[in-house]
Amino acid sequence: MARVAFDELASAMERALLRLGFSAPRAAACARLFAEASLDGVYTHGFERFPRFASYVAAGWVRPEAEPVLELSLGALERWDGRLGPGNLNAAAMTDRAMALARSSGIGCVGLRNTNHWMRGGSYGLRAAEAGCALVAWTNTTPNMPAWGAKSACAGNNPLVVALPRPGGHLVLDMAMSQFSYGKLEAYRDRGEELPVEGGFDAAGLPSKDPAAILASRRPMPVGFWKGSGLSLLLDLAAALVSGGDSVQGIGEREAEYGLSQVFIALDLGRLPDPDGMRARVEAFVDYLQAAEPERQGGRIYYPGERSALTRAQNLEMGIPVEDRTWAEVRALAGD
Repeated sequence: MARVAFDELASAMERALLRLGFSAPRAAACARLFAEASLDGVYTHGFERFPRFASYVAAGWVRPEAEPVLELSLGALERWDGRLGPGNLNAAAMTDRAMALARSSGIGCVGLRNTNHWMRGGSYGLRAAEAGCALVAWTNTTPNMPAWGAKSACAGNNPLVVALPRPGGHLVLDMAMSQFSYGKLEAYRDRGEELPVEGGFDAAGLPSKDPAAILASRRPMPVGFWKGSGLSLLLDLAAALVSGGDSVQGIGEREAEYGLSQVFIALDLGRLPDPDGMRARVEAFVDYLQAAEPERQGGRIYYPGERSALTRAQNLEMGIPVEDRTWAEVRALAGD
C-alpha cells in the first residue's frame, strides 16, 4: 500500500474526471471531495470508491454536467431535482442552499430527489460546521439491508449525518443504519480480517463476524437491531416525502443505485442569543465526556469526529494510504 500526497491524489482524479466529460471547475471540486474523504480516513467512500464512480459516469447513471434545479419553494423549505448529477457535488450544493435559507430564516430544509450516492456524508456536516451552522442530513439507498425480521433486503442502510460547530474541533456524526457499511465490510474482507463484532447474518441466518459471508447473504445487521431497522425505514420514507423522490422501493427496481432522495436541514446557530454561552456549553460537554473513566488503562474517550481530525493531520503529514491496485486504476483513468 502506497502513501500519496493529498494534492497528487486529487490531481489524478481531476484528470480522470476531465476525460469523463466534467468541466474543469466541476472536476476539481468533485475530485477534492473524494480526496478529502480519504484524507479523513474514510477510504471506502473516498479514493477507493472512485473507480466505481467512474464506471457509473461511463454507464450514464451519473451525468457530469447536470446541476440541481429548484422545483418548489415554501419559504424555509425547498425541493430540488438533482438531475442525476454527481452525488457529492449535488450534496455540497444543497448543503450550501440549506445554509442560505437558514441565514434568513434561522432554519433551512432542502429535499433533493433524483440524485446519486453522496459518497462521504460527513463531508457536508463539516462543510456546515465550518460555516458556523448545525446540520442534520440523510440519504436513502438501494435495498441493501433486511428490515428486522425479514430475510430479503427491503430496507436501505440510509446514512445519517449530525454536525455541530466547535472552534476546537467540530462534532460530526456520520453513520449508516447498518452496523457496518458495505464499504467497511468490503475493506475487512479484502484485508482478510474478521469484524470486531457481529455485523450481519450468514446464509444460514446466524449472526456472523465474517464480512465475506455477510456480503454474500446481503444481510447486514441494523444498528440497535429492531430500533435501527425502524429508524432506517422512517428516514427513507421521510426523504422520499420531503424531496418528492423515490423511496427504497422504487430505487430497488433499477439496475444500479441511482436516483436517490436526500434531506438537508441546516440551523444558523449564530442567530440564537448568547453565542458565547453556547460555545461554553459545547466545551463543557466535551470536557465532561472526555473526563469519563476509560474502559481500558490508558484509553481515551473521543467525541464524534475527533478520530477523523487526528487521521487528517497524520495523512497530511505522511500521505494518504491507497491500495496499489486502485492507484494504478485511477492513473489509467487519468491517462497517465
